Amino acid sequence: MIVRILGDAQYRLDDHAFASVNEIDDRLQAAVESDDSEAFDAALRELVGAIRLKGEELGPDEFVGSDAIIPDADTSLEEARELLGDDGLVPDSK
Repeated sequence: MIVRILGDAQYRLDDHAFASVNEIDDRLQAAVESDDSEAFDAALRELVGAIRLKGEELGPDEFVGSDAIIPDADTSLEEARELLGDDGLVPDSK
């Protein structure tokens, strides 16, 4: 799976990294649904950090379509609502 972090880069996630990131995304989605901005902020920071840590950053000359687009860690709950789908920010299936 290829994930773009807005304002940053694209990252390739293997199956193990995808599973870990998807668990965090589930918590993020729950925070949005319960309108808990504090939990949302924490989950988004964790999600962005996990993608950067566990993913392989693609080079600037490697052009690949993204499977998911993640806002940067400073995005507010209200701004993120516009990006969220039924599966959260990271689709459940690859």
